[in-house]
Amino acid sequence: MRIYAAALALEANTFSPLPTSWEAFVEKLHFPPGAHPAEPRHQTGAFWAARERARGGGFTLVEGSCFAAQPGGPAATTAYERMRDTILAEIKAALPLDGVVLALHGAMVAFGYDDCEGDLLERVRSLVGADCVIGVEFDPHCHLTRRKCAFADIIVLFKEYPHTDFVARGEEVVTLVLDAIGGKVKPVLSLYDCRTIASFPTTVEPMRSLVDEIMMLEGKDDILSISIGHGFPSADVPEMGARILVISDGAKASGDILAERIGRRLIALRESAAPPMVTIDQAIDLALAADGGPVVVADTTDNPGGGAPGDNTGFVRRLIERQVTGAAVAPIWDPMAVRYCFDAGVGARFALRFGGKTMVASGTPVDAEIEVLALDEDGFQTFAGARVPLGRTAAIRAGGVEIVLISTRAQAMGIDLFGNHGIDPRARRLLVVKSNQHFHASFATIASRILYGDGDGPQPRDVRRLPYRRVTRPIWPLDTGAEPGFVL
Repeated sequence: MRIYAAALALEANTFSPLPTSWEAFVEKLHFPPGAHPAEPRHQTGAFWAARERARGGGFTLVEGSCFAAQPGGPAATTAYERMRDTILAEIKAALPLDGVVLALHGAMVAFGYDDCEGDLLERVRSLVGADCVIGVEFDPHCHLTRRKCAFADIIVLFKEYPHTDFVARGEEVVTLVLDAIGGKVKPVLSLYDCRTIASFPTTVEPMRSLVDEIMMLEGKDDILSISIGHGFPSADVPEMGARILVISDGAKASGDILAERIGRRLIALRESAAPPMVTIDQAIDLALAADGGPVVVADTTDNPGGGAPGDNTGFVRRLIERQVTGAAVAPIWDPMAVRYCFDAGVGARFALRFGGKTMVASGTPVDAEIEVLALDEDGFQTFAGARVPLGRTAAIRAGGVEIVLISTRAQAMGIDLFGNHGIDPRARRLLVVKSNQHFHASFATIASRILYGDGDGPQPRDVRRLPYRRVTRPIWPLDTGAEPGFVL
């Protein structure tokens, strides 16, 4: 038995002014065949799971290339085609194959391609033939398009948001692929469109109970897998929005019934799934009034994990203006400011301009007298055991506020984002993190309270403020009368 595995991941924000180049993939994650490290990465769970399973024997694994970039704008056409054609050439050289396992994001857009994964899967299918089993791992913030489902036999999404289960879901994909190759199961897909754009964090109710419920249903009554596709609101593509995917063992009617049932449950909770928002000043007031450990505030409107630049200055400016002490903000993406800090050295005090560089929604730069607290040539943070690079980093203090400046754009994910740079997060009264939800898994362990800030960055929580032109209408909350229904 021969199985090929590879990875290609980009969450493309079509409203972002940051085009994603080939160099962005090289900077974030690029492992040629045989070069992937021993530990899994957030974007390579299924690839890693296939490698681990192959160690036990039973099949020969042909390792392909792994690519991933930080969420940003659409990929350059040449970059996508280069990576796609590399994977296709590797598959062609590996033929014949019994299975293909791919770790993809599911919301990759390139200039000229609305659905990169659908394009890739169609081309893979044309190479491997109808009998080869194709299994795919997706992020829940994917676009579950008809094209993707037409050319993949098995699609499994992360269930958790934050996505702490990327290894578990990768293992699930590999198991289903092997079972399908062995004739133990006959996967059939049921896809239900909720006609909804919303946010669905799974660490809190009501989504926590729904995720727990679907996990209990898997493996019973011919149901192999259940995935909730949250959709990625920051992409203006036709098939964007929340969808439910059920894979049954040859039981299409049962799969359809369950997909619709879960879909209607998701629709019923779409207005209550996301936590309430507070303004910048409300967040500061609540934090200053709190007793005990740090209050953590998510700067959700400038989330690099959703393609935002990560250099909006709204929160840090108000903290400095209000002369707040015991506060820390991270990360702010500003490679030039980091360079100035390196030039000055640890302990230097000088006037620094930082942040506010990429776009109007980045806000105006902050001009402040700062002290350089710490420097790191190879900064990092961790997420669910995976190392997340930050590039050259500088920790600075402006008044009573400490800030972590980074060179490699990333969202806040682990509390060591502060700790690795000389800032003890447990000793601060207020932590502002640029993230929408991935911070939660780590920061909830130290937070006395978690707040979600509605700042002035480029990613408004109210999606009605985004200038959609291409998404299929009607869809809630842009329209009334949006009717859910089956896509597949």
